[in-house]
Amino acid sequence: MGLNKPKGRRLPLLPLRGLLVYPSMVLHLDVGREKSVKALEKAMIEDNMILLCTQSEVNIEEPSQDDIYQIGTVSKVRQMLKLPNGTIRVLVEGVVRAEIVEYVPNAEYYEVSVREMPEQQTADSEIDALMRTVLAQFEHYINLSKKVTPETLAAVTDIDEPGRLADVICSHLSLKIKDKQDILETIDVRQRLEKLLGFLNNEREVLELERKINQRVKKQMEKTQKEYYLREQMKAIQKELGDKEGRAGEVEELRAKLKETDVPEAVAEKVEKEIDRLEKMPATSAEGGVIRAYVDWLLALPWNKTTEDDLDLEKAERILDEDHYGMEKPKERVLEYLAVQKLVKKLKGPILCLVGPPGVGKTSLGRSIAKSLERKFVRISLGGVRDEAEIRGHRRTYVGAMPGRIIQGLKNAGSNNPVFLLDEIDKMAMDFRGDPASALLEVLDPEQNNTFSDHYIETPFDLSKVMFVTTANALHNIPRPLLDRMEVLYIPGYTELEKLHIAERHLVSKQRKDHGLTEEQFEIKSEAIQRVVREYTREAGVRNLEQQIASLCRKAAKTIVADPERKVTVEAADVPEYLGPPKFRFGLAEEEDQVGVVCGLAWTEVGGDTLHIEVTVLPGSGKLTLTGKLGDVMKESAQAAFSYARSKSDSLGIPPDFHEKKDIHIHIPEGAIPKDGPSAGITIATALISALTERPVRREVAMTGEITLRGRVLPIGGLKEKSLAAHRAGIKKILFPQDNEKDLGEIPDSVKQEVEFVPVSHMDDVLKHALAALEDVSIAERRPEEEGVEVPQH
Repeated sequence: MGLNKPKGRRLPLLPLRGLLVYPSMVLHLDVGREKSVKALEKAMIEDNMILLCTQSEVNIEEPSQDDIYQIGTVSKVRQMLKLPNGTIRVLVEGVVRAEIVEYVPNAEYYEVSVREMPEQQTADSEIDALMRTVLAQFEHYINLSKKVTPETLAAVTDIDEPGRLADVICSHLSLKIKDKQDILETIDVRQRLEKLLGFLNNEREVLELERKINQRVKKQMEKTQKEYYLREQMKAIQKELGDKEGRAGEVEELRAKLKETDVPEAVAEKVEKEIDRLEKMPATSAEGGVIRAYVDWLLALPWNKTTEDDLDLEKAERILDEDHYGMEKPKERVLEYLAVQKLVKKLKGPILCLVGPPGVGKTSLGRSIAKSLERKFVRISLGGVRDEAEIRGHRRTYVGAMPGRIIQGLKNAGSNNPVFLLDEIDKMAMDFRGDPASALLEVLDPEQNNTFSDHYIETPFDLSKVMFVTTANALHNIPRPLLDRMEVLYIPGYTELEKLHIAERHLVSKQRKDHGLTEEQFEIKSEAIQRVVREYTREAGVRNLEQQIASLCRKAAKTIVADPERKVTVEAADVPEYLGPPKFRFGLAEEEDQVGVVCGLAWTEVGGDTLHIEVTVLPGSGKLTLTGKLGDVMKESAQAAFSYARSKSDSLGIPPDFHEKKDIHIHIPEGAIPKDGPSAGITIATALISALTERPVRREVAMTGEITLRGRVLPIGGLKEKSLAAHRAGIKKILFPQDNEKDLGEIPDSVKQEVEFVPVSHMDDVLKHALAALEDVSIAERRPEEEGVEVPQH
């Protein structure tokens, strides 16, 4: 075959892509490149010999000398067949390794001068050991890899030439072209066997890893298929039993719901974990229902649902004015919140506390705030709530556990930024079940409520976007730490004029609509409303007034049903006919000046009220009797007034020994109603001095103020409410502490126009204005040491 030719033998070159031929190796090749075809044709013309070298890069279409490995295999072309698609299929047999000495210039095909590298036949015990090791590793490789047939192992075992053995085994391995070329270029047989052994070890390790991975995947697949098969069986069983969905359907439904619901990642993980627990539970397990309820709650909460605020200040102001008359401060506060929200885009919800008597519109104002902001509105009543779980929820371990009212309200609202009204926050109580007011500390703290934790939900919920509005009748029942977290806005009672406006603008039209009446069928005159206000109601708000108007509507409805053509118009004179005799006498001022009777002013949770204090002096031994269900503070005020009267007996013309020869009875009517507080001090003192001096008290005068033993008048609270009560009672002059002059700005102008407000700083001033008989009587000068005494603020 011409293998013994000298160095520099010239042969056509056929570059191979992704393929390598070893000596003694026979295989088919498909040749399509033009140069390669011409190289084959040249070989066939001459001695059928051609050099097969591999390209270093598969993708190169026209390889250069640098792209072709220097060592290849001189091969003999055994067959050549032209295929229909234009390519040529050839059968080649590797003969001997050869190295390219130089490239011969040839434009038609690659032609090279080569130096053949014949196999060196060596044999020793080390090579025999290497051959055995290689065969053993190759056998192990065949067992792991299913790509090589056992027949191949038998054929390889019969090879006794070490170099050829290495070449044949290497041709059956799934090695990279670079590694196969490395074996081809290794002329030394011992080194070739050692390299092959290294490749076999690596391949065996890779195959073992593949087998382990395949086994793991197979097990997982088998488990998944088994679970799927069992689920299908379960569905079939449940279907036969009549349960269409069953636990599997329930789990699928929950998973689908989780995908559709926008929840935080932490919540989604918790839900997924609970669904997995539910899936593994028997259908008869009672805990399954508990888990289902819990998952439903987690998915129903508005974690990321936020309504967009309408930040139109003019529109908000119009809505607030349409819904409520007066209430300037609360309205202004809402508009301020809107303005700041418009500037900063994100603001922690304020905590407003609306304080005022019943019926002034605190609850309805909360609803109007939500309407003006275009937010959802939630209202819960805290009156009588004693259990902390009402706020924070129950632990899931309890039977019938559920979230607290805060979380329930948010679910009902469907957004995480509603206006949340906590009604009657001052009516909460505490017992062995906990203190709900303390539980509210976290809810109503803007710095803490962004991670509010409900015992049932267990996952923190952000309440910082919620606008909380609370209502109360009085502040003294609210714990101080809770009150400290809220911004208090006082809503005082209404004047008679304000009540008239509210009735005409809101109450009459509302009740007319509720009773199915029209303006053509029913009308109530302003004078009639005024009479209802004066003679049928006595309140700070308008709730009772609305009830009386509703009563008028019912009477009118009865009349109209009997005579559909008739129109009912209620005049002032008709009111007793519909509502019965007047319940109250307008103007409670006495008809004449009386001795020992003084009109005092009191503040209650339902607004201001007048309080007539009566004092009677009887022969006796100096006994002081107090009646009328008085509190300790009011009793102390009576004692202070008594001591002041004794200290001033000389200047007031009172017998100095009256405390030894006279019994004094101080009585405040309406004994069933508890009364307490220091503001009746000057009233009791005036009534006592009037009774002891037998000088009458002016009937048109009312008063309020705390008294000291030296006769100083100290400031009080609730001046506006007390003034409104005095105005309702027909009082013309109010004596009040001089330190309360700052509160006059809150009193409506309509009251100031009809009532004279006189500031007093000492009992001398009070007596000058209150006792009719002392009009021209000079009272003793005050003691010098009394001047400059610091007046404590209460």
